[in-house]
Amino acid sequence: MFPTIRNAHHWVASLCLGLLVTGTPLLTFAEAKTVMAQAETVPVGIREGYALLGKGWVNDAIAAFKRAIQSYPSSAEARLGLAIAYRRAGQDSEAWQAYQQVLERDPNNQLALKTVGILGGYRGEWQSQGIAALTTLLDLVPSDSEARAQRALLYGYQGKFSEALSDYELVLQGTPAPEVLLNAAQIYTYANNPQRGLALFDQYRSRTSGAITGNAAIAYARALRATGNTAQAIQMLEAQLPNQITAFSIQVRSELSQAYLANRQAAQALAILDPLRDRTDSRLPLARALNEIGKQENRPELSMQAASLYKQVLNTIANPNESLVREAADVLSGIAQERQYALQLYRQLVQQQPTNKTLIIQQLSLESQLGTLSRTEVRQRLKPILDPLPSDATQQLAIAQALVRLEPDLEFLPIYQRLIQAGVNEPFLQFRLAQLLIEQNEFEAAKTAIATYQATPAGSRDRASELLLAELDQRQGNLDAAANRYEALISNASISTDLEDGAIRGLAGVRLSQNRFSEALTLYDQLISRSPDDLKLQLGRTAVAYQAKKISETVAERVLDQFLQARPAENPEELYFLVGVLPSHPKRESLYTALIEADPTQVPVQVKLIQILATRDPYEARAKANRLIARVRQLSPDDRSNVSLLFLKGQLEQTLGNLNRAEDAYQAILKMQPENLDAIASLGGIRFQQRKFDSAAQLYSQILEVNPDSLVAQRSLAELAIVQGNSIDALTQFERLKIEQAGSANPELDQRIQKLQEDMLRQRGFQPPWERY
Repeated sequence: MFPTIRNAHHWVASLCLGLLVTGTPLLTFAEAKTVMAQAETVPVGIREGYALLGKGWVNDAIAAFKRAIQSYPSSAEARLGLAIAYRRAGQDSEAWQAYQQVLERDPNNQLALKTVGILGGYRGEWQSQGIAALTTLLDLVPSDSEARAQRALLYGYQGKFSEALSDYELVLQGTPAPEVLLNAAQIYTYANNPQRGLALFDQYRSRTSGAITGNAAIAYARALRATGNTAQAIQMLEAQLPNQITAFSIQVRSELSQAYLANRQAAQALAILDPLRDRTDSRLPLARALNEIGKQENRPELSMQAASLYKQVLNTIANPNESLVREAADVLSGIAQERQYALQLYRQLVQQQPTNKTLIIQQLSLESQLGTLSRTEVRQRLKPILDPLPSDATQQLAIAQALVRLEPDLEFLPIYQRLIQAGVNEPFLQFRLAQLLIEQNEFEAAKTAIATYQATPAGSRDRASELLLAELDQRQGNLDAAANRYEALISNASISTDLEDGAIRGLAGVRLSQNRFSEALTLYDQLISRSPDDLKLQLGRTAVAYQAKKISETVAERVLDQFLQARPAENPEELYFLVGVLPSHPKRESLYTALIEADPTQVPVQVKLIQILATRDPYEARAKANRLIARVRQLSPDDRSNVSLLFLKGQLEQTLGNLNRAEDAYQAILKMQPENLDAIASLGGIRFQQRKFDSAAQLYSQILEVNPDSLVAQRSLAELAIVQGNSIDALTQFERLKIEQAGSANPELDQRIQKLQEDMLRQRGFQPPWERY
């Protein structure tokens, strides 16, 4: 009688251990005969097939197993033997089908599960089933490191790097075979962890005498380039480059192009790609290379060519795999004209993988950029993703790499800090941390974060750090230094358009601080000429023009209303800017509330709301102010929030007329940061209101010692001279300010000088000449 599946499974497992992966049996033929002799219950026809297989007579074994299947159609052992024979004959498609039939009858057959996992690496369409088979095997035998390494490789092929690295982390704790080290090195490199990839490549080289060639050499060169060993990467790739155009040479040329680019050889980077143009088989490698050159060389036409190639690839494949769709989405999201298309791709991916946190973060980043989600909505969706953070290092890296693409939110400052403290290898985390620290007025800590970022290979090439350093100078009152940094960036022809736009915006902010409104307007006009449909730029320009008295409040409100109608869900910085400079108005109370809900740290808007409430109910205003302060404290409960929180408290108390409480807030800031010029200026304003003129003058003079160009301090001293009866001194100071701003129209200063002259004439009993007609 034919044996049960369970008994037969034990027999086959004993006989065929090792016949799968390489086709070379681990048992000797004598041992195999011994095992077969013990298996008296196995039908003769099936034993004959295994005997032929043991002798290496593969074709005869195939024929024997086919006959056995006809006689015993329900036999998993006969089908397993046929699958092994096909595998050893190199007939992979037939072997794949035969193993599937084995698993239909015996779903936990470990031999079949492992082989399906190995075959899964042969064809892209087999990868998912290979992963599923290995997952089942690992559920049965969690200690099978070979199966885990193979699953990691398949995950890597599919671009599921978080899952791949989680498996490799376990495998690498043991003593993996050299080929496992080589595969892991490639996957770590392509998973944006080139440091670990390079270390694994070096470990592989130390254990073998063979050179790294083929596709592994391409990954090795990428790891070298990404860790600053550009010349060595070029040397390796040039040695690998064949003369004829093949699938391998296409990949080599694409990677060599990026190595040339990293070595500041842009012309060679483009030239090496010329043979790849107009070839359907090179679209994807060509797109990758052109995208990098376009970004780094500020060549938008190359970026658009890359976008076109990605879309061509997606449109010519009936069911593009997840890895390709994700790569295309990542690239296209960095090209302004393609972001809507990229968002469609992200939504498609998230629909397929609704629990994939990194994909969700990337989608939210793009939604935020496009204004389809408000800042509040983005924050609400991020909370359950980021808190709590996963403990797995690979998952933390994946989240960090997605998170840095999103503009940082102060609420998530502890998240950035925890990721950095956990040693997550994502350099741009330091850049994002620096942005938040600057927002918190923690300037020294921000400088440290910037320096840490600049010390990395990626940070050393990224000029965006100059924007942060310029902002630091600006916040510390070093306006000329900030302007010099911005102007240096603007004059650099090699920087990206986005970076240049950021520098122009920053310089416009400096000119506003210097009351050089005409120059600020010119800079905004320059930005608008490049992006005439950018509504955020229109908001910013309107705010500047209103401050410069170039447009009326009615015109400014019209621009504000148009934006709110067109982009009701979007809350850009420019919106806060314009709302903050316009006079408070009851009709905008709901807008103030919504903006504060989205970003509670925006003090000017909060002040507008408190002003409205104070006219209606001072007690309600105070309660609202306290709730706002409590909200900010809740968002940032640690000591580093004190400065921002105290500024908020000081301005709100000042708005409510509580000068003593406002003074206490500014004094508290100065205890922590004695040279904080904003706090000194604010305290000077309090002294002015309290009519403590000598004390106010000392504070403003203190500012001028640090920043002699401070217009706020100079004008305040002039106003102090007026209230102290020194109108002539005040007029002299105002006129000196006007001379210093020669070439920059300042209607407000002109009006103040005229008003002062009128008052002086009236005091002497004269009628101003311009009032006589």
